[in-house]
Amino acid sequence: MSKQRETDIEIPVRDAAKSACPSRPLIDIRTPEERQLGIPVGSIRMSAGEVLQCCRDDDRFAARGAFIFCSEGVRSKTTVLQLRRAGFTGFTSVTGGFNAWKSSGLPTEYFGGLDSVQTERYARHLVMPQVGARGQLKLRQARILLVGLGGLNSPVALYLAAAGVGKLGLVDFDTVERSNLQRQIVHSEAQLGRQKVTSADDRIRELNPDVETVTYPQRVTSESAPGLVEPWDIVVDGTDSFSARYALNDACISQQKPLVYGAVMRFQGQVSVFWPTRQTDVRAPCFRCLFPREPSTAEAPGCAEAGVLGVLPGIVGTLQANEALKLALGIGRPLVGRLLMIDSLNMEFRQMKLPAVPGCPSCGLERP
Repeated sequence: MSKQRETDIEIPVRDAAKSACPSRPLIDIRTPEERQLGIPVGSIRMSAGEVLQCCRDDDRFAARGAFIFCSEGVRSKTTVLQLRRAGFTGFTSVTGGFNAWKSSGLPTEYFGGLDSVQTERYARHLVMPQVGARGQLKLRQARILLVGLGGLNSPVALYLAAAGVGKLGLVDFDTVERSNLQRQIVHSEAQLGRQKVTSADDRIRELNPDVETVTYPQRVTSESAPGLVEPWDIVVDGTDSFSARYALNDACISQQKPLVYGAVMRFQGQVSVFWPTRQTDVRAPCFRCLFPREPSTAEAPGCAEAGVLGVLPGIVGTLQANEALKLALGIGRPLVGRLLMIDSLNMEFRQMKLPAVPGCPSCGLERP
């Protein structure tokens, strides 16, 4: 190829936008996942291979040419070089690609009801085949209840809000104390003495104003649990009370909703998903299958008595957030019937199968 032909291989994005017309259009050769970030208004979506095939099949298309763009202008330049070597000289690469188009404020269309700000915020989700615009819409429609706003649900609240979960319920009766701040990262020194639901609510709104929140400054009991659980799709257990866990377990079973479980002590953590009503070949267990009776304080001391490494609730809570997002998106394999055990002191992860207990008073009876 001559130097003269190489010098006109690229065109600035604004010049391409002005020059594009039906006879010489903009052609977007990005992948479907990349197009989730938006597409230039009026552009034609084709792969590089399809462009070359059209040139071979249609002399008029080959003669007219087009402006080719990708994400950053690299693949489009390569494509134009290939086209010109094949004798199709009317094609030009758009410098900077879609990134330059968007930063220049040129007209852009978006998928899934997202606006330009949301498309930018969730860009790393939108390019994932497992999420994309459709998955992001699922997250926006998801309703997830976070019970307990301590060490476990601190990272859960932050990551679910950052991910764009549309509605979060926040349940906790307690206030923020200085001893919480070693691990409860949703709170801060400025929030000391305030209700945890209020503190967490403020932080979530600061992180992502798209998220709607509902606060419940109350304890979880066997009487209150059914009403708390009823409006929500998924429940994330961040409590440290066995009575609250049993109450949530029973409410979730009766309403056929998944319960994302986490627990920590010193250097040890556990994560699972209890969803006995999920349609599987083998009946899944519930929390009471794992703990048929409430252990004594000596058997399972709380964090106040036993202590906990500050980062461990962050590890376990992040895994709980991962499970909640998978459930909301309907992807992957949830930890149903499996218990993930974490030893952070030796950095070991083990997994064991959890069988459903015949005759379990919570899930052992046949349910519709």
